[in-house]
Amino acid sequence: MIINDWVHTLAGFFILLSLSLGVESSPIFHSKYWLLFTAFVGLNLLQFGFSKYCPMGLILKALGVPEKRA
Repeated sequence: MIINDWVHTLAGFFILLSLSLGVESSPIFHSKYWLLFTAFVGLNLLQFGFSKYCPMGLILKALGVPEKRA
């Protein structure tokens, strides 16, 4: 997988996890404040659409994840 694939996969995972922890009807509900993390991930995706700057992409690049398919 390339950086773009990882960013989308991790964003989707974090959104689903934080929704599961933040929605009261969820069996693993913890606190409604987890919904702030959902908003944080969403805002990062939105700002990436405009600026093409992604903090998670930089982290993945530093970890050696390829940018393009071979």
